[in-house]
Amino acid sequence: MKKQDRICVPGPKGVTRRKFLALTTATAAAPYFIPAASLGSDGRAAPSDRIGVAIVGVGSRGGGHLNTMLGFKDAQVLAACDANKPKADAGAKRADARYKAKAGSCASCSDFREVIARPDVDAIFIAAPENWHALIASHAVRAGKDVYCEKALTLTVAEGRQLCQAVRRYGRVLQVGTQQRSDRRFRLACELVRNGYIGKLRRVEVGVPGGRSLPNVKPSPVPAGLDYDMWLGPAPFTPHNDLKCSFNWYFIYDYCAGWIQSWGVHHLDIALWGAPSLLASPLEVSGSATFPTDGIADTSITWNVEFRTADGAKLCFADNKRFSQGARFVGDKGWVHVNRGGIRSEPASLIKTEMKSGDERLYESNNHHANFMECIRSRCEPAAPVEAGHAATTLSLIADIATRTGRKLKWDWKAEKFIGDENANRYLSRAMRAPWTI
Repeated sequence: MKKQDRICVPGPKGVTRRKFLALTTATAAAPYFIPAASLGSDGRAAPSDRIGVAIVGVGSRGGGHLNTMLGFKDAQVLAACDANKPKADAGAKRADARYKAKAGSCASCSDFREVIARPDVDAIFIAAPENWHALIASHAVRAGKDVYCEKALTLTVAEGRQLCQAVRRYGRVLQVGTQQRSDRRFRLACELVRNGYIGKLRRVEVGVPGGRSLPNVKPSPVPAGLDYDMWLGPAPFTPHNDLKCSFNWYFIYDYCAGWIQSWGVHHLDIALWGAPSLLASPLEVSGSATFPTDGIADTSITWNVEFRTADGAKLCFADNKRFSQGARFVGDKGWVHVNRGGIRSEPASLIKTEMKSGDERLYESNNHHANFMECIRSRCEPAAPVEAGHAATTLSLIADIATRTGRKLKWDWKAEKFIGDENANRYLSRAMRAPWTI
């Protein structure tokens, strides 16, 4: 069976960036080996061969990344960073306890630039709000770091293009946190579609959780330990309140376009993985949404958006009150529906299909974090490369823009602009609050 080739990016192959630099400055004739005595009692790799990791944003997602990386024997969590310093302290404390190290061995800080400046940090996990993603990731790759960046990849389309260019210019590995690409069920669904087992593709339906409203809330004092100016970062200044510096930022447009973006990107990514023809020509985009009428949330609660290609194929994207959660591919011979709960098809026998010799097979990864670690060493592309994350994020954002403008738009993938609609194009980028720039 034909496997998808893995493309490698520039850089030293088979070693971490730090070890490569050490080896190139050593005497050429000196043998390189790892004495057994230098291995940890728990079988961990020698310190010189571990990938140095830092976590930026130690909330629910970042805390999950930290806990996962503490289980990797060939990695060392060296720093935990969060504008809310108590969260960073707690993360660093967990790392010290896991490694049975003295307090303070894993650094705790509030400014991501301290992490990027460390020569022993090879890889950075970014789990800060969306308005931070492009800025932190771009600075990281310029400093020679590899990056795992949570979804949605960026806050705007323009930022996404800038980040793609930076990753390629500096030859870094960037894994997007669209982890469904490391799930065999999603891979199978996309392979069935791409190899024609559902017949000619007629439409794709994507459903994700809808957004929410938030009450009005008065400004409140900044709590001890929170660097509020750093938390805001490039977003416009607004007074602190007791709601937004938590999970609620997802529904405030300054920091995220809402769940049309941050949840939408997961299944829109699968839609594009299974139906790459959606990227091949301009798209007609139209849709509507309901938005909060009061309170501090200002992103869509419900939405219904349709994308149409030049050949008539449709992608229908809505909150899951309209469509079942996940991605459903409908062809003229059957359909397949996949989400995190499983995979279904009609006819039911479709999901038991034995792939034929010569069928197109997609990138195989069964663990998103392990795939990232593997690619840091091999310098090969990860399962969720930066361009794929950018495309899915773009799709979510142009859906949001269509609901905000309330009119039919035409999207040009090559130019990454709307055709003949400068008002809609104004949504594709945002100014960053000084002194922050990408």
